[in-house]
Amino acid sequence: MTRYYVLTILTLFIVFGSTAQERSLPIDTTVVTTHSATINGTNVNYTATTGTQPVWDDMGEPIASLFYTYYKRTNGKANTERPLLISFNGGPGSASVWMHIAYTGPKVLKIDEEGYPVQPYGIQDNPYSVLDVADIVFINPANTGYSRTIPANGKDVDRKKFFGINADIEYLAEWLTTFMSRHNRWSSPKYLIGESYGGTRVAGLALELQEAQWMYLNGVIMVSPADYKVFESDPAVSSALNLPYFAAAAWFHEMLPSRLQQKDLTEMLPEVEQYAVNTLMPALAKGGFIGETEKNQVADKMAEYTGLSKKVILQNNLDIPTRFFWKELRRDRDGYTIGRLDSRYLGIDKTDAGDGPDYSAELTSWLHSFTPAINYYIREHLNFKTDIKYNMFGPVHPWDRTNNNVRDGLRKAMAENPYLNVMFQSGYYDGATTYFNAKYTMWNIDPSGKMKDRLSFKGYRSGHMMYLRRADLESANNDLRAFINNTQAKGKSAKY
Repeated sequence: MTRYYVLTILTLFIVFGSTAQERSLPIDTTVVTTHSATINGTNVNYTATTGTQPVWDDMGEPIASLFYTYYKRTNGKANTERPLLISFNGGPGSASVWMHIAYTGPKVLKIDEEGYPVQPYGIQDNPYSVLDVADIVFINPANTGYSRTIPANGKDVDRKKFFGINADIEYLAEWLTTFMSRHNRWSSPKYLIGESYGGTRVAGLALELQEAQWMYLNGVIMVSPADYKVFESDPAVSSALNLPYFAAAAWFHEMLPSRLQQKDLTEMLPEVEQYAVNTLMPALAKGGFIGETEKNQVADKMAEYTGLSKKVILQNNLDIPTRFFWKELRRDRDGYTIGRLDSRYLGIDKTDAGDGPDYSAELTSWLHSFTPAINYYIREHLNFKTDIKYNMFGPVHPWDRTNNNVRDGLRKAMAENPYLNVMFQSGYYDGATTYFNAKYTMWNIDPSGKMKDRLSFKGYRSGHMMYLRRADLESANNDLRAFINNTQAKGKSAKY
């Protein structure tokens, strides 16, 4: 009886597969819907355009089609005066979903005040969206969301054209040029916003757009940015920069000594930041030649700032891996692990032993809310319907990280363009792209110091996606709104 059932199902599947319409997505299409919302106390009427736009090769043949969502206010200023915010997420390989339905867009997830999932899943109005002051386009790079590469003439896709730091920047800049022309946005003040790896992407795009597409920006916003120059540096830099994050996470979990625990978070952190740069970094630079007295003094201070024992700090030669910290912080208290991207989240491992968590507690929690919400929202609210799977994370690896010069590229873009300003936004409890890494990146964009008045940093009491916490959703959007309003030229000439 069981065997007959299985064979019947298989036969039906084969018949369906041979007769059904091929599952594909139009290479070039749009769907437009109209909406209204109250944002920042103002009535905002807008259109939402969802669609696909091709990426062409040198011969004019489509080699990919990118899915995007474009929000345009209809009861505001004309295109020439109204800013455009161009939004990317990261990964690499992540869809443009996180900031779309949780940060700047007109709709956000139904989640609790701290950002944890609740059922039934869904979306709700975002009263803090920046759509009142800027139109927004959310772009999904190749193989993310509904975006796909296109094999040509039966040949495999040339992955080198898409999946690497510089390839990604080059084709996206070309794609944006077409988008600007199609939607008549060349005269608009333009802003790039990128989260996580998206920070690498938009830093590189700033110069590529200027020098290859002759498109000049007013602003770049780096949200919890990933800087591989930091990640791939020696422990003296990369490990020392983690200390303030360790202190922030330990403070949240009430693992610090009373002298520090009784202080407010932002009152406590400057002390740790100074120690990280002025003492820990030089100590780690000495490697195995550090004196025993100094090594013990540093270990004592690190234990005070991290909530870890002096013993495990010495066992790790003062260089604490972040994965170990996520496992170790609460090991002796209750055995819970803490999250990578947001260390407020707790996880449960199979055993208390080990040198890292079994899984990322925060990411599994987020996928609860985001996956059903984005699929529902695009189909039922934006009326874009397809059988193609929405890739929350798409197949983009291996990713070529060679010749990474985006930090210096951003510096050059700023030097060439007096209008260009840069803002960093980070959550204190982000253990993947830490807030102090972001500060370090900001400090080192312009070694001359001549442009530091155009660089700014904002910190929030949450993690990588700081906007999931309701209070930070409001404050981060307000910071973004102020940045956009304060960096428009308003008749001022572009000169030094």
